[in-house]
Amino acid sequence: MVASLLDPVTKVKGIGKAAGEQLEALGISTIRDLVMTFPYRHEDFRLKDLSETPHNERVTIEGRVESEPSVLFLGKNRSRLQVRLLAGRHLVKAVFFNQHYLKDRLSPGMIVTVTGKWDRGRQVINVSNFKDGPKMEQADFEPVYSLKGAMHQKTFRRFMRNALNEVIGQHEESLPATILDLYKLPAIEKALEMVHFPMSPADVKHARRRFVYEELLIFQLKMQGMKKARKEAEKGVVIDYDLTKVKNFIASLPFELTTAQKRVVNELCAELKSATRMNRLLQGDVGSGKTVIAAIALYAAITAGFQGALMAPTEILAEQHADSLAGWLEPHGVTVAFLAGSTKAKARAELLVKLESGEIDLLIGTHALIQPDVLFKNPGIVITDEQHRFGVEQRRILRDKGLTPDVLFMTATPIPRTLAITAFGEMDVSNLDELPAGRKKIETHWLKEDSLHPVLRKMENELQAGRQAYVICPLIEESDKLDVQNAVDVHSQLSIHFKGRFTVGLMHGRLHSDEKDAIMRAFSDGEIDVLVSTTVVEVGVNVPNATFMLIYDATRFGLAQLHQLRGRVGRGAEQSYCVLLADPKTEEGKERMQTMTETNDGFILAEKDLELRGAGDFFGKKQSGMPEFKVADLVHDYRALETARKDAEKFLKSPEFWDSPEYAILRFSLEQSGALSGERID
Repeated sequence: MVASLLDPVTKVKGIGKAAGEQLEALGISTIRDLVMTFPYRHEDFRLKDLSETPHNERVTIEGRVESEPSVLFLGKNRSRLQVRLLAGRHLVKAVFFNQHYLKDRLSPGMIVTVTGKWDRGRQVINVSNFKDGPKMEQADFEPVYSLKGAMHQKTFRRFMRNALNEVIGQHEESLPATILDLYKLPAIEKALEMVHFPMSPADVKHARRRFVYEELLIFQLKMQGMKKARKEAEKGVVIDYDLTKVKNFIASLPFELTTAQKRVVNELCAELKSATRMNRLLQGDVGSGKTVIAAIALYAAITAGFQGALMAPTEILAEQHADSLAGWLEPHGVTVAFLAGSTKAKARAELLVKLESGEIDLLIGTHALIQPDVLFKNPGIVITDEQHRFGVEQRRILRDKGLTPDVLFMTATPIPRTLAITAFGEMDVSNLDELPAGRKKIETHWLKEDSLHPVLRKMENELQAGRQAYVICPLIEESDKLDVQNAVDVHSQLSIHFKGRFTVGLMHGRLHSDEKDAIMRAFSDGEIDVLVSTTVVEVGVNVPNATFMLIYDATRFGLAQLHQLRGRVGRGAEQSYCVLLADPKTEEGKERMQTMTETNDGFILAEKDLELRGAGDFFGKKQSGMPEFKVADLVHDYRALETARKDAEKFLKSPEFWDSPEYAILRFSLEQSGALSGERID
């Protein structure tokens, strides 16, 4: 009886009960599961000419044994066997580590095939794969799968060969013929054969292109479907703002908007006037002017009779927003209020009455805004700053304070385009990719850790000029496991170094929030000259008088985090400096330090950080919303992701997608995902 793709994997020839249990442990239950388990790499066993093989490259050669094998025992369970091989006109030494048992299988005159790393200078091959006799029967390319337990590669390949043979002709094509033709992609059965048993590297590349595109297209259909469903289900309020008043407000600002700011303002204002609920992410580098964008959007809603809300993750950042927005908006008749956990009970009660009655136009605060008794009369727009600092549930509660307020999330952590499309694919994204004119570039220097004394002299010059400095450490206290500087010791050392001349403060994550706020206020007010801190100052601290930053053990941080830390200086009119103390041990570490000295552009650094660290480390292992792809790699497949996004948008707008049998499997995947109900895909 012919097996079906949905049959248990034990229906495949050669797979008995024991092997079936081993495959089950790998997450393989059906024949479909088996054939859709892709190799993570392919071994290249093509014979190569050693004269054309670069040093340290993996190579396969066929040769004649020219010497008796010799074995040297190096200690417990360690040995080195070596033998001379004649491969063509090259007499080379083949070295086998911990394979002394091969001595009895090697004798002068016999032909063997070996694979290993080629040491061109020493004419040595460090053997990783050995076969008696000539290569003849061995395939040029062999798939390598991610296996565990007792399952061996050779056995798994045999099972895969049998499975593909048994289900020929049963694979339904998920991609329409127009797409296969347009992108020159192989059909599903051909692609499976090419990825599991390729005849050349081109086969692997060709098949992978198909599976990467298919995986990203299905994901993007889900994301775009969710966006479409939300927009249709969540009819927003039409905020018919007073254009004249908004223009007058912009004209009253003490600076000219950048081209990027004008573009984003137009995007937001168009969305305010539409009946579709705004669900937008605004990302911009440190100092790019996100706050004034928020002010314009909030003012526009207020001119139409609505209230606005802005939530920030810390009290000091919320206070800074309140001061800035009140300064800009109150002269235009806007009533601004501030609410935080520290607000006194009597003042809070009075504020809540005014908020519910509509006397307050704009409420700014911390998570205190999402308490159940905080009620708005007519909220039109809700803005969350540094959105990644809040949990999903906190953001949802704030968003749902009104019936259907427009929602804007802001972040100063530039996100690479591929990750923005992926992690925030159900949102619209606006980028502030331009800094205001006249802002001075922060001078960044990378120095070895034995260069501390000249760094301290430079810091002291800045302090004597009446300015302030940050000193950043990766740890709070000394660690037995890590040989890195810690904030407590550095604070003690600098307090002694600057004793009687400058005050040195200490801040870290173990302090109570009230203590942290008090220290930051003291630094902001100029009562502290040097602030020693961990990364708790990474976001949302605005001290224009701080012009110097020293970061110890800079290799402990990613590029994006270093850039965020650096952004705490350079916020005033004076030239600012950032010094990275680091002794990187790897080429990647050196490249990161060099990149930091070469650019101040957060978007460039974010892309580089993604390239060096990968998507999982960029967001952190536990970051919600980042999908795990089976084949696609967000760093290398960004063009395919962009193509898939555009195609998904086009398909969802096309009647053909909803009606044609060609799209049936894609439609089924979309419907099964729940995306059309507007649910978040994780």
